[in-house]
Amino acid sequence: MSKKPTIELRTSPHAHAGDDVVRIMRNVVYALLPICIFMIWQFGISALALLVVVTVTCLLSERLFNRLNDEPNSLGDWSATITGLLLALTLPPGFPLWMGVVAGFIAIALGKALFGGLGMNAMNPALIGRAFVQAAFPVAITTWTPAFFEGRFAQFIPTTLTPPFLQPPALGDWVAEVKVDAFSGATPLALQKFEGVQTDIMEMLLGTTAGSAGETSALLILVCGIYLAARKMLDWRIPVLVMLGAALTAGIFFLIDPGRYPDPLFVLCSGGLMLGAWFMASDMVGSPVTPLGVIIYGLMIGIITVIIRLFGGLTEGVMYAILLGNAATPLIDQITQPRVFGEQKASK
Repeated sequence: MSKKPTIELRTSPHAHAGDDVVRIMRNVVYALLPICIFMIWQFGISALALLVVVTVTCLLSERLFNRLNDEPNSLGDWSATITGLLLALTLPPGFPLWMGVVAGFIAIALGKALFGGLGMNAMNPALIGRAFVQAAFPVAITTWTPAFFEGRFAQFIPTTLTPPFLQPPALGDWVAEVKVDAFSGATPLALQKFEGVQTDIMEMLLGTTAGSAGETSALLILVCGIYLAARKMLDWRIPVLVMLGAALTAGIFFLIDPGRYPDPLFVLCSGGLMLGAWFMASDMVGSPVTPLGVIIYGLMIGIITVIIRLFGGLTEGVMYAILLGNAATPLIDQITQPRVFGEQKASK
């Protein structure tokens, strides 16, 4: 007797692109590698040590929580690697390594494991780790070193090897020793905010300024982000809308008082806006899925970033803007749900 044919019913989508989590995450790592290489070329062995220590800490922390929760090994999905790379890129190049260990552990523990692992985190784990060390170590997180200093591949930045729980050494004498001309110890954002000095746009595009280890070259980050967008590994609308929201907000204030407020191009090229827009705000887990929600989310992050930069006590606002956007994502998705096909509005 022949078997009766079976009918298999599945929900949409019925056509798949063939991309899975591992492939997408691996491509994000590929996109971050040029930024990491430039970071090492710019700041030397201290940047390399920071990158390795933070990333390895994230991997070990991920495996630890796998064991504690009796879960299978999740290191193969590359998510912990991405968290480590992104977190290291947002830290100062001379950040003490033991503080980097703290940042990496907190990123995985509070940013990921606490919520149940990959796909369930409410906020970007790398930014959770960064926010924690900014609150815990405010001096170290705002201590900057010059780019392309002499001997960067032969010696560590003095603060890198600071023993745990000890005060990092001052860098004034060291900066004089490495023969850096006209280094003020401030980032372009700090120079503009507190001294009214605007850094040359080309310097920020090419990455010759002080700043977080992987946030200085806006042009390189833009190219790497476009690579991911071209491979359809991120929603290009999110970074574009973040930049649009920041540019429009900055443009309004610049028109009001160009002597006090920076122009939109400076806002886009300075600080961590490019890295945050292309590699953090676009996180698939923490961003909305509805078309209107994506617009609200992107514009909100750009606007909040500029508001914090111009009127807050901090020079940078990208981290807090993205975390606020992540927190608002469930509400944004809820209020922007499209109407079901054929549904009619309820009569009053």
